[in-house]
Amino acid sequence: MIETLLGGLFSGAFRLAPEILKWLDRKGERGHELAMQDKALEFEKPRGAQRMAEIGAAGEAAWNSGAVEALREAVAAQDQRSGVRWADALSTSVRPVITYWFMALYCAAKTAAFVGAVDAGVEWIPAIHSTWTEADQALWAGVLNFWFLGRVFDRVRT
Repeated sequence: MIETLLGGLFSGAFRLAPEILKWLDRKGERGHELAMQDKALEFEKPRGAQRMAEIGAAGEAAWNSGAVEALREAVAAQDQRSGVRWADALSTSVRPVITYWFMALYCAAKTAAFVGAVDAGVEWIPAIHSTWTEADQALWAGVLNFWFLGRVFDRVRT
């Protein structure tokens, strides 16, 4: 009776052994596949980040290209007349009027500083030297270069 019982247990164990081994093998394969997918995911992360950076750079380049084109059109449109006489006259006069206003204001401030120095008892030459600084020289050099070089470029264009 023991032999029959042991025979039945061993035969059942031998019959289940391949199924148990297959189950353990599939479990190992699933773990291996999961590990391989994790490695593939780690490998794809930098590639995805690089692709996103490329897309961002392409978008920024397109935006910059559009901005440059819009600026080019705006600059070209500044030189065109609208056909409305008062609007064209106003548009033409804005820059010179503002320039003359600031030049007059600047000259008034420098004259006030000079007069204040003379009223305080400083002689004329030292008062002029204290009023006219290197910053003033640089400012006026820039203004004169702007106006006279602008005329040269206008002559070259025509």
